[in-house]
Amino acid sequence: MADSTTAPQGNPGDILNWPMLKVNYRTDAECIAKLLPPGLSVGDEPIVRLTFYNFPVQGEPEYGIVINVDSDYDGVAGEYCLGFGIDQEQAVFISREKTGQPKFPAETSYYRLMNYVSAKTTHQGHTFAEFKGEVVGVEDNGPEFELNEWRIKCSRAVDDQPESYDFPPHVVKVFTKYGTAYKEKVQGQLILRDSPWDPIASQLPMREQLDAYLWTPIFLDRKITLEGALDPKGFWPFADTIGGSRWLGEQGGPKKL
Repeated sequence: MADSTTAPQGNPGDILNWPMLKVNYRTDAECIAKLLPPGLSVGDEPIVRLTFYNFPVQGEPEYGIVINVDSDYDGVAGEYCLGFGIDQEQAVFISREKTGQPKFPAETSYYRLMNYVSAKTTHQGHTFAEFKGEVVGVEDNGPEFELNEWRIKCSRAVDDQPESYDFPPHVVKVFTKYGTAYKEKVQGQLILRDSPWDPIASQLPMREQLDAYLWTPIFLDRKITLEGALDPKGFWPFADTIGGSRWLGEQGGPKKL
């Protein structure tokens, strides 16, 4: 385990060591349950986990936001990925096709200036999540840990018949083992704004902000596997998505705003 008092070092201006900004908050369990497709259930706590990041993809910076909620599948705890807003369009379609990663185009501004931290994401002209804060100290790295992220992979039928698929919905399990190279506590406020495209403020209202921190991970292991099938009829309301985020499924067919 890395020394928690030693910050990662690198070339000046190199984006490789940019930490992720993690902001977690508590919402209502029934709100998460409404957004989960049949076959997944709310985790022990109704936690929403936002990650703002800048990470090199295809040799250039990718700014993005990840929206996860604590959820279980087949008795295993994990996080269900509702949306993955990125500013590299070339990665959107291949990621959905291969691993069910619900990516959609969005613009994220994320930076640190001395101890000031700022991040916000805009989609279709609506800034739906914003955070401003200040680094207040170094935190203990903590032990290594494992995380299961759930995604859904499916393809609707080319004949456009209701509840018909060329590849029915299956759960994709992304298993990752992490260590921590460096972690800093951030004091600040997460602001959620109404948006017809990313309705996190209305569908996952914040009841309590839990924590915020800058996190430099150590990637120790990663496996992506195709897991069990979901009920195709029950999943149908979730098949049409808002920017890939699989929000607002309802009985009677996909809901469109």
